[in-house]
Amino acid sequence: MSDDTNNKPTLTRKPLTLSRSLESGEVKQTFSHGRTNKVVVEVKRKKLVGKPGYAPEPEVAAPPPPPPPPTAPVAAAPTPAPAAPAPRPTGNDMLSRQERQAKLLREAEEARLTMLEESSRREAEQRAQRAEDERQRAQANREEAAAPPPPPPPPAAAAPVEPETFEPVAEEANKDGAAPAPRRFTPVEAPKRPEREREEAKKAPHRPTRGAADDRRQSGKLTVTRALEGDDGARARSLAALKRAREKEKRLHGGGNRQAQVKQTRDVVVPETITVQELANRMAEKGSDLVKALFKMGMPVTINETIDQDTAELLVEEFGHNITRVSDADVDIVHDEDVDAVETLKARPPVVTVMGHVDHGKTSLLDALRGANVVSGEAGGITQHIGAYQVKAKDGSLITFLDTPGHEAFTQMRQRGASVTDIVILVVAADDGLMPQTIEAIKHAKAANVPMIVAINKVDKEGANPQKVRERLLEHEVVVEAMGGEVQDVEVSALKKTGLDDLLDKLALQAEVMELKSNPDRAAEAVVVEAQLDKGRGAVATVLVKRGTLKRGDIFVVGAQSGKVRALVNDKGQQVSEAGPATPVEVLGLTGVPSAGDVLTVVENEARAREVALYRKEQSTKVRTAQVTPNLENLFDNLSATRAMEYPVVIKGDVQGSVEAIVTALNNISTDEIKVRVLLAGVGGITESDMLLAAASNAPLIGFNVRPNSKAAALAKRDRVRLKYFDVIYHLTADIAKEMAGELGPEIIETVVGRAEVKDVFKSGKRDKAAGLLVTEGIIKKGLHARLTREDVIVSKTTIASLRRFKDNIDEVRAGLECGVVLADTNDVKAGDMLEVFEVEERERTL
Repeated sequence: MSDDTNNKPTLTRKPLTLSRSLESGEVKQTFSHGRTNKVVVEVKRKKLVGKPGYAPEPEVAAPPPPPPPPTAPVAAAPTPAPAAPAPRPTGNDMLSRQERQAKLLREAEEARLTMLEESSRREAEQRAQRAEDERQRAQANREEAAAPPPPPPPPAAAAPVEPETFEPVAEEANKDGAAPAPRRFTPVEAPKRPEREREEAKKAPHRPTRGAADDRRQSGKLTVTRALEGDDGARARSLAALKRAREKEKRLHGGGNRQAQVKQTRDVVVPETITVQELANRMAEKGSDLVKALFKMGMPVTINETIDQDTAELLVEEFGHNITRVSDADVDIVHDEDVDAVETLKARPPVVTVMGHVDHGKTSLLDALRGANVVSGEAGGITQHIGAYQVKAKDGSLITFLDTPGHEAFTQMRQRGASVTDIVILVVAADDGLMPQTIEAIKHAKAANVPMIVAINKVDKEGANPQKVRERLLEHEVVVEAMGGEVQDVEVSALKKTGLDDLLDKLALQAEVMELKSNPDRAAEAVVVEAQLDKGRGAVATVLVKRGTLKRGDIFVVGAQSGKVRALVNDKGQQVSEAGPATPVEVLGLTGVPSAGDVLTVVENEARAREVALYRKEQSTKVRTAQVTPNLENLFDNLSATRAMEYPVVIKGDVQGSVEAIVTALNNISTDEIKVRVLLAGVGGITESDMLLAAASNAPLIGFNVRPNSKAAALAKRDRVRLKYFDVIYHLTADIAKEMAGELGPEIIETVVGRAEVKDVFKSGKRDKAAGLLVTEGIIKKGLHARLTREDVIVSKTTIASLRRFKDNIDEVRAGLECGVVLADTNDVKAGDMLEVFEVEERERTL
């Protein structure tokens, strides 16, 4: 559309609209190969705001694009006169401006497409020309190869080749008006691109070789090797290929001179049972070779199967190795055989165990020595754990104390305390005298063969008689120094702290006489005094180091558990880096809770610790599941056990020693009629698995100083599990004993009142029979239970429904008199039967 058409006057009136400063349009672009594109063109009009009273400045039109250059040289034309200025467009010429912009874009697009078509046509012609030249060159090569070679021509001077001349597109005229001489250019061949070379290779009549194709494929790539070495792009051999080539060359040239490699003979350690793969690893042989050898022996096995020691010996000898037989017991650590040399021993603090009856003041005496107050934090005021402390005397020497419980249920704790101690302090209350646990402590001290010091406590109380205590000790072969013996005794008061210095002096004297020594410069060996499962710290064991030095980071094995020392905490709650002999510490880093009394041994590595722990676990499993050989004694025990009722329980405690004491106490209250069956006895808080076990077996769950978590409490509420919480052990035993008695029900007691003989039988009514009796012993009462026997065999068990004498209803008949009775629920009565009358009494059952 032209400008004249746009400037035509219109007959209709245009609507009034607000003028926009931004106008947009859309232009479609066409490319080669049928591609198109739409471009959005925006024209922003400049807003002209003039001063009042002044005319606006005229808009300047955009200059037209330069015309395309001419294709042929032309003569210079005279300079045309300047054109008259274009008329200024009117204010309503917005549409003509858009059309003018579109027209310019169309013209530019047409010029671009024309140039693209010309370029494509020229490229096609050049490709066709190159293909024709290549074909002619190949045809000439074939003809030259087929024709005989011509004689050599005489030498002649080569004529210079005149270079090709190119005339420029346009040249300016010389000053005189003549055309200038054409320029001469030396033609230079343009570099070929890989894509164009591939196209030419496809059009060529002959097919290039594979090496040429690889070179052509790699010609356009720049690698580090080409950049540094500047080679022609040939691919270098890898280091692995060079290594293989050298080895192949060695085998080819030096194979005849190389000697056969001598097989290495090894000492193979073979346990009682071993897998084929493990044996192959120890022999440094292939597992498949061992399997083949076993197949030849007639044993079709796989590589993971276990073979015995004899079969392993045959394999080891067949492969030319030496066998070393070991048993499973060699895996375990034996402590008795490891004895330290005398020159390595150094002095160590004494270990003192405080023993005695419950509530005789053992913990209070130890608190007075330590300056602490442990007894105030104990439930019921009694000690239910074994504690280890270290006290520094006035002379600077250290003394290690072990505080043991005095309750009768903690016999095992007292026994462990006596087995690891050097000196025993027997605490006896002056106002109470010797009690059962005091006597038991004396027996433990004698069994451990350790010296004893008698501390007579509570001498400040009214009614205290220390002399009576010394006399009572004579009954158990304990003779104090005051009565001519060798056992030291001292009167103390833990409340008023009197006699404590005398007690420490006697301890230091006894320790000096014993000359206690151990080797601190070796791998540590300790005894577990107590163990528990802490919620935040995991498994924690209180140990007493016997010899060596236990350090942080040591790898150890204790019982069937192993671990690594993560931290060491002393009796004051402080972390320490190491613990020497006779030092009590808490050890963190165990994989599980060990049993109290287990020996902790430091080993060289984790593999050794796991090996020993696994062996001990297997041995404990074998002992637990071992079948007892039946004999007459255990045969009757098993029969009585099957007749007895079972009372299942689940026990969770805070420490290992308390759990052991609870299990022992519950087994002691078992009878022939009902026995306690412990389903689980563990250390730590009550968890969901404990609740599920108790719910499945309908057993009460006993928590000793522990509580369930939120999820376990929800399970208990849902499944209605009976939870019993205790913090004093004798409250626990009393409650369980009462429940066990309730399971059995009340006790039935029969008391025989009288006996009578049936003389004759009469009819009584339509169906019942009356028996004429002669009372031979005791009395016969109406309504009592009766037992009818015939030839000492019970015929029926019934009650006396009616009792008469001379047609009169009476309540009782004494011995020597005759009467008539009607028995309820039976008519099987004959003359000569015996009637036994008894009373039934129900009593509350106690265990």
